[in-house]
Amino acid sequence: MSGFRSLSSGLRALQPAAFGADPSGERLARIRRSPHFKDGVFQNPGGTARTRPSGSTLDFAKVFFDKEQRPRRAPAGTVPVHPTTLADLAEPPTTGLRLTWMGHSSVLAEIDGQRVLFDPVWGERCSPIPFAGPKRLHPVPLPLAALGPVDVVVISHDHYDHLDLPTIRALADTDTLFAVPLGVGAHLEHWGVSADRLRELDWHEATKVGGLTLTATPARHFCGRGLRNTQHTLWASWVVAGEEHRIYHSGDTGYFEGFKDIGADHGPFDATMIQIGAYSDFWPDIHMTPEEGMRAHLDLQGGPGGVMLPIHWGTFNLATHAWTDPGEGTLAAARAAGARAALPRPGEPFEPAAETVPGEPWWREVALAPAAGWQPLIATVTKAKADTDSDESQGVIEGGDAPEAVPAG
Repeated sequence: MSGFRSLSSGLRALQPAAFGADPSGERLARIRRSPHFKDGVFQNPGGTARTRPSGSTLDFAKVFFDKEQRPRRAPAGTVPVHPTTLADLAEPPTTGLRLTWMGHSSVLAEIDGQRVLFDPVWGERCSPIPFAGPKRLHPVPLPLAALGPVDVVVISHDHYDHLDLPTIRALADTDTLFAVPLGVGAHLEHWGVSADRLRELDWHEATKVGGLTLTATPARHFCGRGLRNTQHTLWASWVVAGEEHRIYHSGDTGYFEGFKDIGADHGPFDATMIQIGAYSDFWPDIHMTPEEGMRAHLDLQGGPGGVMLPIHWGTFNLATHAWTDPGEGTLAAARAAGARAALPRPGEPFEPAAETVPGEPWWREVALAPAAGWQPLIATVTKAKADTDSDESQGVIEGGDAPEAVPAG
């Protein structure tokens, strides 16, 4: 135990600010009053979720260090980042809604005249240590300052790949507001964000920012930044509703039946941003596969409406599946469901209501092909469901017969 304490003390000495701060005072009292806080920790919907890898360490090591599979967990070439500029984002979206995926779970949403930035991570590593930990597989599409003014930053939870110290410190010098789950405000205040700029919410609570209503909704995950996980900060998915448009950001989550309730209460959505990467059989309760992500999208929409933007993939190597699997799995899941999926390059803006949305498998250009080859491309993946149904009836398929769904992982 003394060795463990020494390691913890050493890490704090290296970069103490990165661990953030534990809730205290009235913030902690509010946490303890939450209906979702029980037995000293926040609870997941549906009961306890496994937050640590299941199975033996040896089994995990065999998969993680497999010589054949390890090269497939990262791109083999340079990721084709879209050269986003301030000019790209200066012109308002024609339809009133535009999304720009910046990589991983970071998305700029321009909705009904307001600008919302979800889970911004501009740091080089998602780690408390500046010289170790998962490193970016591609650069950020544009500097943070080049985004222009942001009305509100939305944080899903306090893990390093969603709540990034250097990014928050940069944003602390702006006038933007922050919408965060209950308890996460302690980290932000510790890093220089004033309390009057925080909107700290429990599940099912909402706040107004300009003409938008932001609602924290349930997710199935966990929290923690240090070696000691106190479960005193909440995790959340988010609904953002304007006068004309509604969008949903899943944060990190395992699949659970609550997506149907969120959809019934707040949907349907013009677009959903759904976590479909860093999944594993070793932690099935807290991250979704592409098939589960599509199922969540359908639950939220009450059917194959709107556009699904897959997030939480392509930028950091956080699991044992191939780097390309989340993209490939989303292609297959969208085809099977007759749903629209947007698959933009990092930094590529698109409008969900446009006739077509980005859907080319750009990752294939810079990845090792699987042993069985790539699944055939389908021309209708990004088109409206009516077009998909029409093509299916006529048998219009590029590259041959319809492929079978590709198993996740």
